[in-house]
Amino acid sequence: MRALSLLLVGLFAAGTVMAEGKVGYVDVQKAIQATGAGKKAKESLDAEYGKRKKDLDKKKADIEKMGQDLEKKKAVLSEEVMGKKQMELQEEMMKFQKVVAENQLEIQKKEKELVEPILEKMKKVIQQVAEEKGYSIVIEKQSQVLYAQKDADLTDAVIQAFEKEKK
Repeated sequence: MRALSLLLVGLFAAGTVMAEGKVGYVDVQKAIQATGAGKKAKESLDAEYGKRKKDLDKKKADIEKMGQDLEKKKAVLSEEVMGKKQMELQEEMMKFQKVVAENQLEIQKKEKELVEPILEKMKKVIQQVAEEKGYSIVIEKQSQVLYAQKDADLTDAVIQAFEKEKK
């Protein structure tokens, strides 16, 4: 019942906005990726990711080799030595997992650093385009736009305006 009343309030509010002005949407992710600045940021991020992945792949291969070597020597090693070697392997695997997690966080941080200035500029451009085209509200497409007329999509106009802006 509460969901229905919220839906009705939402529909009423949307109807009120529609009566007062136009509603548009922008696929911000697509817009960022289509701009020169977004492409440059992606290239930088991909290069960083590639370098880190290469290092991590080498470490992973080393750990796998340790495991294979241990498995081969299993029959000739004493129980005590085997237990020690297994502990060493476990420690290496845990260190590796920690390094992977740290790398993921660093990549996310770098992505935020690269994208945040683009996003700030994008917001200003979206506002300009919305004002020029007479839109009262512009929402982000990823926020569950279930239906919109094609002319409500401002993404291409925003990309063009963004590219025209001076850096």
